[in-house]
Amino acid sequence: MAAYILKRILFMIPTIFGITIVAFLIIHLAPGDPAAMKARAGEGMVEGVTEEAIQKTRELYGLDKPLHIQYYLWLKRIATLDLGESIKFKRPVWDVIMERIPVSLRLALTSLFLAYLISIPIGIYSATHQYSRVDTFVTLLLFILYSLPSFWVATMLIVFLGGGDFLDIFPVFGLASIGAEKLSFWARFWDTAWHLVLPVFCMTYASLAVLSRYMRTAMLEVIRQDYITTARAKGLSENVVIYKHALRNSLIPIITLLASLLPATLGGSIIIETIFTIPGMGQLVFEAILARDYPIIMGELTIVTFLTLFGILVADILYSVVDPRIAYDRSSE
Repeated sequence: MAAYILKRILFMIPTIFGITIVAFLIIHLAPGDPAAMKARAGEGMVEGVTEEAIQKTRELYGLDKPLHIQYYLWLKRIATLDLGESIKFKRPVWDVIMERIPVSLRLALTSLFLAYLISIPIGIYSATHQYSRVDTFVTLLLFILYSLPSFWVATMLIVFLGGGDFLDIFPVFGLASIGAEKLSFWARFWDTAWHLVLPVFCMTYASLAVLSRYMRTAMLEVIRQDYITTARAKGLSENVVIYKHALRNSLIPIITLLASLLPATLGGSIIIETIFTIPGMGQLVFEAILARDYPIIMGELTIVTFLTLFGILVADILYSVVDPRIAYDRSSE
């Protein structure tokens, strides 16, 4: 296992290298000149910025160099874990991102925890009660949820529950009320939890629908295996058959999805964080794209890429935990 993990970690290096090259070229091909935007912002006006001011801005951030030189310089900084300086915020990229990660992490972990907590029991029940009325109703409901776009759901929640035209139950801006820093610990906790209700719901329902369907399919496939039939023939109770023998093998597809869901959710939902004015990673990358802030975009992309590859590695390790028959040493080949 140790040799396999080391091998996979070494394989991450060329993968990240290839992804960053493609991303670097794509963002530089996008229309818009970050130097001109920065110079105009510095001059406090939109028109009338001299070409000299724009050129000085390009030189300041190294934008006057050829693309391959810019990428080489960026790669040298990455080797020392230096993501550069943000063009928009005039601060180190690491500092800006580290301020936003805890916010997105709170949303991501809460959303994933709820999605897995609810979807696994739903998938198990649907598989063990296939074609029942409850299974049919749940399947229809989950397909409807999955088909609803998150921006529309967020808008409807604000209109109906966030003080729009109907009820005013949940806050719809930020993650804390004004003056929340003066509250006691538990008061701040519940204030934050109340602010999380709507955005977490918008980030959870689609993942919940997908995970529960995967869980149902995997469980159906497992309970039709010969060893499950043998376990039932031995007189074991249905709960023992399902939760002791079938559940672990049916979790493998769910673990596979975890490898991609975790970094994607941590990267932040641009739409949800923008709608609810949440200062997380999603909102940050949205602002960076509008400002053509290349260091922020590349920094966040690099972090999300690493988390995706790391998530795949964790998923591979978890495979051997849920199913001891899966091994990665040479003796098992």
